[in-house]
Amino acid sequence: MNKLALLVTALMLFSCNNNAQNNPKQNAVIQATPIEVPMENGLAKAYFASGCFWCVEAIYESVKGVNEAISGYAGGHTKNPTYESSNTGRTGHAEAVEVIYNPEVVSFKTLVDVYFASQNPTQVNGQGPDNGSQYRSIIFYQNAEQKAIITQKIAALEKQLGQKVAAEVYPFQKFWIAEAYHQDYEKLHPNHPYIKNVSIPRLNKFKQKMPEVLK
Repeated sequence: MNKLALLVTALMLFSCNNNAQNNPKQNAVIQATPIEVPMENGLAKAYFASGCFWCVEAIYESVKGVNEAISGYAGGHTKNPTYESSNTGRTGHAEAVEVIYNPEVVSFKTLVDVYFASQNPTQVNGQGPDNGSQYRSIIFYQNAEQKAIITQKIAALEKQLGQKVAAEVYPFQKFWIAEAYHQDYEKLHPNHPYIKNVSIPRLNKFKQKMPEVLK
């Protein structure tokens, strides 16, 4: 394929992704009333999207008070998203994680701090080498208190950086669990080239930034 054809293809994909993020169904998701997930056995749930879910799952599972992080999809307007469909950029969904945590040990505010400390907060539509709307950063709130925590953190971070934070802020609606082979991927595939070259370095960089929260 010549350079002109590649450029046309890229522009078409970019247009498709933009249309997926700017349509009535997606706008309804963004404007919806947040759904609050009830606690179970003293554990709460929080939802974050920040690039590849393999990376984000491993980061949150390194934090004290987090029992488990599950990879999946959230933020879109389609039902039953899959890895293949989300990768088209037309579902509205982003790769996300469900963080199951003990609020007596770690607060939602700290989980938000972990979120921003473990990514490039100014990168739009992706993290590191992963680009596209399915890799965009979204932070989900379930109530007004969580939304206030998020917006205050973003305002402070933008003032500190002198740049706009790329993360979108969505009312939580639904989390779709990803295919079984995506779960615990970093732990189960430590020699995978992506894990060795992207995921583990990202985890280690986060650990250096917030050693006080680590297990």
